[in-house]
Amino acid sequence: MPPLFAVSDIHGHRDEFRAVLRDTGLTDAAGDWSGADARLWLLGDYFDRGPDGLGVIDDIRRLTGQAAAAGGEVGALLGNHEVQLLGAHRFGAAPIPGWEARADGWYGAWLQYGGRDSDLRGLTPEHLAWLSSLPALALVGDHLLMHCDSTRYLEFAGDLDEVNTIVAEQITGTDSGVWLYFVSRMSGRGELSAPAAVDALLGAYGGSVIVHGHSTLMSYFGYTPETIKEPHRYGDGRVLAIDGGVFEGGRLLVAELSTVR
Repeated sequence: MPPLFAVSDIHGHRDEFRAVLRDTGLTDAAGDWSGADARLWLLGDYFDRGPDGLGVIDDIRRLTGQAAAAGGEVGALLGNHEVQLLGAHRFGAAPIPGWEARADGWYGAWLQYGGRDSDLRGLTPEHLAWLSSLPALALVGDHLLMHCDSTRYLEFAGDLDEVNTIVAEQITGTDSGVWLYFVSRMSGRGELSAPAAVDALLGAYGGSVIVHGHSTLMSYFGYTPETIKEPHRYGDGRVLAIDGGVFEGGRLLVAELSTVR
């Protein structure tokens, strides 16, 4: 099979994203696809906490077409920060039903978690359509790819395609209170150390290894920037965490999954 790579939680760090793809050989010096038939998956959180989230997704969209033309693949998942950004765009600062303490609405909540006004102002209909089309889960070979280290995807459905169908429907919603519950299910964390949780996800969605971002190797797994060199394996050996925490002084980690079993 062609090599499979994954990157997660770019968080607007476009220069770092371009650099790691170039260093891995997936792009050339001009930033164009040079990975031939390789497969690259991005696991969500393209925005917030960094200077150029829109530039990141512009690069991903461009590379998607270039990779397909070369016989390769670039795929992208929906992260919780994309949902928060879409909430800020759709609902602004209107109060959120069920979250009375949040008087400044989705816009204020999004800012609190690192939102950048330049990203919000620059959104085009094409950006919005692309973001709304992203799946929550993907099964690539024997790797189950997801953004969050959480079983809350099971609250959507017990079938992978059905999860993605429901997420695609809910992301078009116009009820701010319902959106709050949607975001909560897209933001779970810290459940996959338990073998039963891993069993439940793999049993429902397939695969033998879960790969996720969301919880950084630094804050949640005790790494330092110097020790981030490869995915962190845990959860009875069946879970790989790949968020190197670039926004907190770590690095973007390009995980070559085709060499990890």
